[in-house]
Amino acid sequence: MKEATLGKHFTKKVCNTLAVITGLFISTLCSLASAEQMVSHGDYMIHYNAFNSSFIQPDVAQSYGITRSKTKALLNVSVLQKQTDGSTKPVSAVVKGEVVNLISQTQELSFQKIEEADALYYIGDFGFTDDQVLRFSLQVQPDPNQPAHSINFEQRFYVD
Repeated sequence: MKEATLGKHFTKKVCNTLAVITGLFISTLCSLASAEQMVSHGDYMIHYNAFNSSFIQPDVAQSYGITRSKTKALLNVSVLQKQTDGSTKPVSAVVKGEVVNLISQTQELSFQKIEEADALYYIGDFGFTDDQVLRFSLQVQPDPNQPAHSINFEQRFYVD
């Protein structure tokens, strides 16, 4: 009878340990999956992300003059300045960049400034083919008296 009780106690302990390990593993994966593309330079935080233009609703795309296509993507860049009270505010910046594929074909990015109630961001579009890796090189200059910040990243795109 004691062996049965010990066995149940041991099994319960192992199950609890496995549950904790599984929970930690899942929370780690979730935090990696929601990782944000952002760099911080002094008082500025530069957020950026690239995504298929077809992800934007047709009415929203039309209102901003954005062309939706299976083979066109958008790069969104926004710059926030840290305030002394811990908050942030969107700020204007000079944003330039280019996209290069793996065989060195280059597309210059032309950014459109979009201002909304409490947001300010820059949208640039570019073409891609299915299952294509693109390398981005950005120059973001929020302060005209300081040099631009360089951001480089790589992303794979798929036709949806």
